[in-house]
Amino acid sequence: MTRSELIALYAKSRNRKKKEAEADVNFIFDAITEALARDEKVVLTGFGTFNVKDRKGKRCLNPRSKRPMQLPPGRAAVFRSGRGLRDAVDPKKDQNK
Repeated sequence: MTRSELIALYAKSRNRKKKEAEADVNFIFDAITEALARDEKVVLTGFGTFNVKDRKGKRCLNPRSKRPMQLPPGRAAVFRSGRGLRDAVDPKKDQNK
């Protein structure tokens, strides 16, 4: 599902104009982005958790030239799915316990 498909689905399910739905969806994405930029954890119970992790620098090979290179340290947004999402994606997994 793309962002525009999500907006269209939201607009249809809530009887809203596409512009209003787009503003609502953009607000949610912007709020999550801003919280992560402030190094805050975003917890959506039953869906999952967005967090920021620090990555160490590492040596690797340049895929084009095959020469070794150093990747600098950085930060990355990560997502860990919640139980509700995991169960929706793989309902049989819970039955095996």
